[in-house]
Amino acid sequence: MLDSFQQGGLPNGSAGSGSSGSGTLGASQRAAGTKSPRTEAAKAADQPTKSVPTRPARIVYPFSAIVGQDEMKRALAIAAVDSKLGGVLVFGDRGTGKSTAVRALAGLLPAMRSVCNCAYHCDPEDSNICPACAAKKATGRVKTEVVPVPVVDLPLGATEDRVVGSLDLERAITTGEKAFEPGILARANRGFLYIDEVNLLEDHLVDLLIDVAASGQNVVERDGLSVVHPARFVLVGSGNPEEGELRPQLLDRFGLSVEVTTPTDVPTRIEIVKRRDAFENDPVQFAENWRKADEAIRRRVVAARKRLMLIDVPDQVLEQVSALCAHLGTDGLRGELTLMRAARAWAAYLGDKTVGLKHVRELAPSALRHRLRRDPLDDMGSGSRVSRALGEVFGPVA
Repeated sequence: MLDSFQQGGLPNGSAGSGSSGSGTLGASQRAAGTKSPRTEAAKAADQPTKSVPTRPARIVYPFSAIVGQDEMKRALAIAAVDSKLGGVLVFGDRGTGKSTAVRALAGLLPAMRSVCNCAYHCDPEDSNICPACAAKKATGRVKTEVVPVPVVDLPLGATEDRVVGSLDLERAITTGEKAFEPGILARANRGFLYIDEVNLLEDHLVDLLIDVAASGQNVVERDGLSVVHPARFVLVGSGNPEEGELRPQLLDRFGLSVEVTTPTDVPTRIEIVKRRDAFENDPVQFAENWRKADEAIRRRVVAARKRLMLIDVPDQVLEQVSALCAHLGTDGLRGELTLMRAARAWAAYLGDKTVGLKHVRELAPSALRHRLRRDPLDDMGSGSRVSRALGEVFGPVA
């Protein structure tokens, strides 16, 4: 398969050849003395950013330098093109580049325009913004800036108040003012929220993510605070299925599910080892060697976003997509919707004007494998079941 992510071969000098969102905390909610959600969220958005010690920028492994794993790279590129797709779940063996690929995604994302000094990176052109930005927008005094798209890690050991936000204790002690301190969900708004070993995430955090992912808003009722703020993000999770399964409620929230395996051919394994060794020996030079290849992917992502809604999806293709999902017995219509959107985004990325069956064939396993009911009489993997159904519904590949 031609790798769509590496155009022109190796670069010169390379080493190798959820319902309403709820952030409810504490044993009880205080009904008396709570302030308006708009007031508290506005205070949090307006408060100055706390100074933190500066650190050297961490150099991540370039996305374009990842060898193989085409399905994973394709799914991440599609998520970068269409953020409404629902996110990506990457399951597979240890040491197969899952975390590396997700962290490399940050280098591909074009910068975005945000309201200046907003804790939630509000889009000045969007209606789903925090109260402070809404007030500025109403008066016409909105200053904007260009900022990187946030890619935020959610640690497994994170507490619930750290995730959803909590009372700003420093301001409460020093000034006696009750103010909201935004959490991880606020930082991830309009960006990507990454959870490594997502299948080991605590159940109460899973419930919280399901609610927020469905509504696009984070609701916090705690310590006399009542806050509602936007929290729309692309959820990206990775894990090893040997360490436990993911709860079905959260599994269904991922738009695409990818299975990665350890490469078995010797040349591929050698190339991976060479590139990784070169990166660890001189990450600056290695990143520079692959900079043009990453920039080419970034340009394709930007171009695909612009023409995404111009891509035609013929009724014939929709009929085939629905027939495939009906044949597989997927629950609900989320499978059809996700597969159609993924195929459209992939067509936009490739520069095609119309979605065809070739796009659907490529994306069907990723969009449907995690939506199948288990069949105790069929020992085939879910991906193999989708591939078999493609042949039965679409016929053999021409």
